[in-house]
Amino acid sequence: MSAPLPGSPVMPPVYRQVRWWVLALLFLVTVINFVDRQALSIVAPILREKLNLSVQDYSQIVAGFAFGMLVGEFPMGWLMDRFGVRLILPFAVVWWSIGNGLHALGATKWQFAALRFWLGTGECANFSGGVKVVQQWFPPKERAFAAGVFNGGATIGSIIAPPLLVLITTQLGWQMAFILPSAFGVLWVIAWRAVYREPQRHPHLSSAEAAYITAGTPTDEAEPSNLELLRRKDVWALMLCRMIAGPVPQFYLFWLPEYLYRERGLSLTSIGLFAWIPFLFGDLGSVGGGWLAGKLIQRGWTVSNARKFVMWAGAICCLFGFGVTAAGTAASAIALICVVLLGHYAFSANMFARVSDLTPSAAVSRVTGLTGVSQHISNSGFQLLIGWLVTYFGYGQVFAITAVAPAIAVAILFGLTKHRRE
Repeated sequence: MSAPLPGSPVMPPVYRQVRWWVLALLFLVTVINFVDRQALSIVAPILREKLNLSVQDYSQIVAGFAFGMLVGEFPMGWLMDRFGVRLILPFAVVWWSIGNGLHALGATKWQFAALRFWLGTGECANFSGGVKVVQQWFPPKERAFAAGVFNGGATIGSIIAPPLLVLITTQLGWQMAFILPSAFGVLWVIAWRAVYREPQRHPHLSSAEAAYITAGTPTDEAEPSNLELLRRKDVWALMLCRMIAGPVPQFYLFWLPEYLYRERGLSLTSIGLFAWIPFLFGDLGSVGGGWLAGKLIQRGWTVSNARKFVMWAGAICCLFGFGVTAAGTAASAIALICVVLLGHYAFSANMFARVSDLTPSAAVSRVTGLTGVSQHISNSGFQLLIGWLVTYFGYGQVFAITAVAPAIAVAILFGLTKHRRE
């Protein structure tokens, strides 16, 4: 690294660079989000027997969450762009924490479906807010890494959830598996309100770090209207990419414990011991995929080519999903799922970074919300399809669909945006 020019501001040490503290808070809220989100799947074996729920009943409950995400995505994204993430993101966290805690009172299929809908209307804000913060606080060459870190909170939450929630369930009852994690959201809100400001208003942001953040970022982009966004080919490319690939991690998140319990014969305790392992690999993929894209950009690759390379590599890893149901043992099935999630989260870190690459800052939350709407349209239908496929044909077709979806998504994204020069 070259020495700073005489008189130029000196970058403070890493521990005093504000953007990393902001990223730490984004990571933490994403962990909380996915612990809350996964509580249902962990207690599903108990609830299905207690409430006499069929596979299709369970799929309808899970679809309620996807419908909530669908309804909440664009309004939350609009609110983020209009009023800022300092206000709207903590509002969303409180909203979803209340909804999650109320699951403890659920007694019927439709009550749980309604509560999943409530949870989804709040949790969707995590990513529209997170992508906006990453664009505001990080230069283009660091955005994929930053997106990978906060997106990695999803996998860390999924790693923590099985052993934590199984322990809570076995010791305190399934109701507490919803109540206790919800309290962490309220604590996070207090920290966020105390720490977070936008870069231009943050009292502890040095001039050197502020200059570093804005380097290479356009500053003269006009704010597009909602109609103008919907006329842009790159917005539709992003929407279609997330529509096709987005249901993949949702399948593993909500159905992996059920698959291991019903098809592989693992006990609830064994699920707590082993179901977190694939999500550890997902975290490695999320952070590693973002880091790799950043390194390629630093070595002279264009932003587009770096994203494309990592996303194609991730999509190839997802093809290992074809072998899951044919695997001879539960251990080998889990190993294949590890490869799939390693690849998918490397893919998704760059997918979210691609939103900030292609979108003006004033519209990034709305575009993220639009991509979320497209994902949850497909995910709502896919969750219902899973219930039907598993009931009549087994899990093989589901693993096959999720294996090929990311490759189709990458081809569409870069096929529709090849006109852009970067």
